[in-house]
Amino acid sequence: MSGAAGRPDAVVVGAGPNGLAAALRLSAAGLRVRVVDAGERPGGGMRTEELIRPGYHHDVCSTVQPLAVAAPFFREFDLESRGVRFAHPEINFAHPLDGGGAALSFRSLEETAAGLGADGDAYRRLFEPLVEHGTDIVDFFLTSRLRSLPTKSVAQIAKFGLTGLPNVRWLSHRYFDTEEGRVLIAGAGAHGMLDLTQPLTSALGMLLAMLSHHVGWPLIEGGSQQLADAMVTALEEQGGEVVTGHRVTDLREFEGVPAVLLDTTPEDFVAMAGDRVNEGYRRWVGRYRHGAGVFKIDWILSEPVPWANPDVRRAGTIHVAGDLDETIEGERAPNEGRITDRPYVLAVQPTVPDPTRAPEGGHIFWAYVHVPHGSDVDMTEAIENQIERFAPGFRDTVLERYTKTAVQMEEWNPSYLGGDISNGQATLRQMLARPVPRWNTYKTPVTGVYLASAATPPGPAVHGACGDNAARVALREVFGVREIPPLRPAA
Repeated sequence: MSGAAGRPDAVVVGAGPNGLAAALRLSAAGLRVRVVDAGERPGGGMRTEELIRPGYHHDVCSTVQPLAVAAPFFREFDLESRGVRFAHPEINFAHPLDGGGAALSFRSLEETAAGLGADGDAYRRLFEPLVEHGTDIVDFFLTSRLRSLPTKSVAQIAKFGLTGLPNVRWLSHRYFDTEEGRVLIAGAGAHGMLDLTQPLTSALGMLLAMLSHHVGWPLIEGGSQQLADAMVTALEEQGGEVVTGHRVTDLREFEGVPAVLLDTTPEDFVAMAGDRVNEGYRRWVGRYRHGAGVFKIDWILSEPVPWANPDVRRAGTIHVAGDLDETIEGERAPNEGRITDRPYVLAVQPTVPDPTRAPEGGHIFWAYVHVPHGSDVDMTEAIENQIERFAPGFRDTVLERYTKTAVQMEEWNPSYLGGDISNGQATLRQMLARPVPRWNTYKTPVTGVYLASAATPPGPAVHGACGDNAARVALREVFGVREIPPLRPAA
C-alpha cells in the first residue's frame, strides 16, 4: 500500500456495515478507497456461513434488519435496485407466555393493539404518533438533523425522548396492565443487552416496536451476506477495493494516505496508533465499558419449532423469557456477572419467512443469550430448556447444532470484545459520550484518522450511520468537501 501509483485517497479498516457505508460515501465523492478487513470475507456482523451442512445458510450474527429498510443511508443506497430482497414474516416478533398465551407484534399496529385486549388503547396512544412520524424519528436519531424536520415531528421526537429516557420496568407499568403488553415492550428492549432497570432501555424497546409497524422486522432473502455483497459490488464498480484476510496492527502502514477510517473498537485504535495518542484520550478509552457477551446456537431441525402457541410458529423473531419479572431478571444477571438457568433467549426462525436459507424441506433456527463479558460458559442446556418450555418436543427436532461462546465470538470478530456484539454498552452515559467526551466523537487525536464503528453515535445495529457520519466529517475536514455528494445509483 505504499506505492504512489496505487496509493488510495482513503483507507477504511473493517468491512462491516459501517466500514462499507463509510467507503461508499467517500467513493461517491470521487475518492480512491481501499477497505481492509481481517476476516476471510467482507461483511463483519452481516456474514452468512454454511456452518453445519452445505446448503444451510446461517447468519453468524445480524439477521433481522428493520434498520436496513428504515435508515437514511440504506434508503439512499436503494437496496432493491441492487438486487437485495427482504423476506417479511407474517408476525414480526412474538413473546410466548406460560399457559399457552403469547404477545404478538404484527406489521399492522391495529392488529397488534387488538391482540392486547385491555391494553389495546394504551398501545395505540403510545405508538400511533410514533409510527406516523417514523421516518423523521429514525432520521433524527441516526443523523441528529433536527432543524430540517417538520414542527410536528420535532414535538414527537421530544416526547419520544422523554418517554424513552426511563427504564423498561417503568414504561411497562406506566402504560400497560396486562402481561402481554408489558413483555411486548420488554422483549424488544432486551435487544440492547442492558439491565432493563437502567435508564434509556425504554427508548430501544419503543424504537424497535415502532419499527415493527413502520417498516416491519424483515430478514434478507438468502442471508445478511447479500447486503454486504451488494455494498462491496457497488464499491468495486466505483473503482474501490476490498482486501480481506489482513489484520491491521499499526497505523503507520498507511503513511501518506490522507484519511483513515476505522470500523473497529476504540481499544484497537489506541493499540494501532501507539504513542501518537495522547494520555488523556487513552485514559478515556480505558474507561469505555463493553457489556455482556453472547452465547449463540445455530440448529438444523427436522421440522419447524413446535411452539405450543400456533401463532408463534408464524413469527420471525421470538423472545423466550417468560413474564416481565423473568425477562428483567434474565437481563440483570449477565450485567451483574452472573449466569442464570432461565435466561432471556433471543431466537430467530429464518426459514419461516425465507425458505431459501435451506434445501427444500429443510429448517434452520438460531438463538443467543446474553452472558457475562468474556464468559466461556456453555449455555446450550439452559437455552434448550427455555425453548422446550414453550415448544414441547423441540429437542426431538434437533438434527445438529453449532455453538459459539462469548470468547469464540471475539475470536470470530475482533470487534466483539468479550463477546459484546454492540461494541460498547449503550448506557445513557455512553450514548452521550461515545466512546469519549469530545465535541466530535468521530475525530481522534491522530490527524486524518476517524472512528467509524458502532462505538460512535448512533451506536449498534445495521444502519450504516456511524460510518456514513464519520465519512462526512472526513470529507469536510480532509478533502474540503462542503456539499456532500449523494451515493451513486446502481450500475
